[in-house]
Amino acid sequence: MSSTGPIKFGMFVMPQHPRSDDPVRRFRETVEQTIHARHAGFDAIAAGHHYLAPPYQSLQNVPLLARLAAEAGSMQLITSVVLLALLNPVQVAEDIATLDVMCEGRLIFGIGLGYRGVEFEGFGVKVRDRVPRMLEALTLVKRLWTEDDVTFTGNFFSVHGATCTIRPVQKPHPPIWIAANADRAVERTGRLGYPWYANPHAALPTIERQWRLYKSAMTAAGHSLPSARPIALELHVAPTREEAVETARPFLAAKYAAYAEWGQDKELPGDESFRIAFERLARDRFILGSPEDVIEQLEQRVKTLESNVFVFRMGWPGMESWKVLRVIELMGERVLPYFRRKYGA
Repeated sequence: MSSTGPIKFGMFVMPQHPRSDDPVRRFRETVEQTIHARHAGFDAIAAGHHYLAPPYQSLQNVPLLARLAAEAGSMQLITSVVLLALLNPVQVAEDIATLDVMCEGRLIFGIGLGYRGVEFEGFGVKVRDRVPRMLEALTLVKRLWTEDDVTFTGNFFSVHGATCTIRPVQKPHPPIWIAANADRAVERTGRLGYPWYANPHAALPTIERQWRLYKSAMTAAGHSLPSARPIALELHVAPTREEAVETARPFLAAKYAAYAEWGQDKELPGDESFRIAFERLARDRFILGSPEDVIEQLEQRVKTLESNVFVFRMGWPGMESWKVLRVIELMGERVLPYFRRKYGA
């Protein structure tokens, strides 16, 4: 067994689909995919979080994960991510604690800033306040989870003699991962000592450079490297690389065109743009290929990023569910067993 230790695998359930799709049918497909992921040997399911997000309809992640907790069985649930800067920390503390109870202590609390102006406008939050607001909210959430009588006066939130109605099962609280795209955000996560939840949007050379920034910031702040080193990735596996690319292309291209409209690429460092040919977009960014190709590219991230938690988005808005199920099964048959044998269960 490698000194890296066991490697864990998660699957994004896809709550986003074209607005013309039947949402009940798509939800039932999500339930089926969760069951298949559990049987295939995945360790976790994850669900994302956005509001006011045309061209898609989207289920919200906390109620969705709560509903899927039964089908998930012993798998962990990952909020990937809660847009904490938008929300009231009292509600977040109680909702997330409730979810941790419902999954019997298997929740990972992934959080992020958010970046879409329409969401900040809808919640009456100024974009310029998103960093201090998120950090203040996180402080209050943690205090509500761990203290009996909380008095807190901040710039955005205040409580006096408050007691959380429900506490998480996990003590002192569920693991907290922070998603970050910009260099400053990555370094801030390191200074705070939290696991950096690396994004699927930047190309590998950028993520490698940011990993070095993150580790330097952690060391300078006196923190040791966290035991969980998660990364989210876009992935599609098929018997051949050509088939994987051709199957994923129309759905991934449409998803990243939507990201370009939302301004996601402008949150990344440098002059990153998603308005480029698919071949260039996919290079060093998406994991598309045969099982052997997938294993090779994941091993590269284990080596260069010390990654030990992979969370894959294996289907995208509009993709037929049977194609996602096929990927889940192929991962369970050919990819996950390789890493179990090499790194342990």
